[in-house]
Amino acid sequence: MLRSLALATAIALSGVIAVPLLSQDAFAQDTSAAATSSQDPQQIVQTISDQLSSAIEGHRAELKNDQEKLIAIIDDVFLPHFDIDYASILVLGQHARDATPAQRERFAKAFYNSITHRYAQGLLDYTRGRVKVLPSNGDTNDKRTVVRTQVLLDDGKTVSVDYAFRKSRTGDWKAYDVIIEGISYVTNYRNQVDAEIRKSGIDALTQRLETQGEKALSTMEQDSRASH
Repeated sequence: MLRSLALATAIALSGVIAVPLLSQDAFAQDTSAAATSSQDPQQIVQTISDQLSSAIEGHRAELKNDQEKLIAIIDDVFLPHFDIDYASILVLGQHARDATPAQRERFAKAFYNSITHRYAQGLLDYTRGRVKVLPSNGDTNDKRTVVRTQVLLDDGKTVSVDYAFRKSRTGDWKAYDVIIEGISYVTNYRNQVDAEIRKSGIDALTQRLETQGEKALSTMEQDSRASH
């Protein structure tokens, strides 16, 4: 069951917190993303699901041995559709106000790399049809909305995964949070980041993420569970 939940987590979380300064490849993706800028949030989630299927199917053996290529797929598929600046600020919480722009940038990059490396391999189990986008419940407004989906697990059970969207300044919809079985990705990691920053400061936390990557994330999560 834990392996199945890891798949749901991988699908949902791989691209939520992304690098504020996009690479040239990501800027190239912005061009293709412009074609979908008029899509509503439900259409965006379906597009992500379809693109992920196309990118992975038939390439699993190659991607299994080339994690960086797998992470590049995550960047290409998810990155254009997430509000990267807003999401990273939410994760930092109150500490975002005290951090300099350079500190926020450095933290977001280190955190994003840690997340993608931790969950990337889980995407290799992704197949077309794993994600079912549910009908809208009618609460869409012109600024924020939530898209509800169900992720099919290996044992036939489903996990509820909701994507929180807001309309960006450019007028297109961007996701900024993922809620898995009622647990907010942003809130979960904000609590862990808050504890770490209070203990050692944002620069020390960022350096840990840069040098230890997913191991640092694992330690943070274990410490968080132990404190509850």
